[in-house]
Amino acid sequence: MPVPVTLYGRTVRLEPLAEHHAAALAVAGSEDRTTYAFTPVPHGLEAAREYIARALADRAAGRSMPFATVSTADNRVVGSTRFLELDYWQGPLVWPPSPGVPHGDPLEAVPDAAEIGNTWLSPRAQGTGINTEAKLLMLRHAFEVWRVQRISLRADARNTRSRVAIERLGATSEGVRRAHSRGLDGVVRSTAFYSILDEEWPAVRDIIELRIAAATSPSAPDPAPLNQECLRHGSPLVADPMTGDSLMPAA
Repeated sequence: MPVPVTLYGRTVRLEPLAEHHAAALAVAGSEDRTTYAFTPVPHGLEAAREYIARALADRAAGRSMPFATVSTADNRVVGSTRFLELDYWQGPLVWPPSPGVPHGDPLEAVPDAAEIGNTWLSPRAQGTGINTEAKLLMLRHAFEVWRVQRISLRADARNTRSRVAIERLGATSEGVRRAHSRGLDGVVRSTAFYSILDEEWPAVRDIIELRIAAATSPSAPDPAPLNQECLRHGSPLVADPMTGDSLMPAA
């Protein structure tokens, strides 16, 4: 079971989710909630406490590693994200397989595959680049510290904003699983699946770092060379259909 860790970036800090984040998480979740149609977001202090309690129970069971997303500009909690679906492929082959069960000492085990998900950001943090850098921090930790072979991502097929953001990271589409599960709105949803493999990580890292560098440069660069580089890696630098932002994925 991975040890909780704080991940530091320029615009964002990912802290292990804890009880003391409840009040700040409730405030973040109380902003304009029209962007939360597809993702569970706590509404109110008691809901935030329950949200954290469930996340910590999953972490204790070795099923996930949840974070509070903190803006470094003002140290304000602006949302949450997590690693989940932790899978372990080391040790003797057991059939049938037992997903999520590490071989050997669980306190020293690190996953061979994981998913990044349950991500939400308050409206004030959306479109600021926080989501992009948070994904970079998590992917770098997964591929360069844990040495995972695969990271998965998914989105409700109707959630165009999230799908565009995932695709712009350089993740590979694995298709849409039709009538996959019940959505947050009660409708049976289809789910779009994506993945990044360890051998793809260097190219994906290049794409994300190019976007961050372009967005934080004191003088806006000519986007053409960046677009050519992103196209070389299979991820065009295109404008966000929701915000018109040509450099950063939407939250």
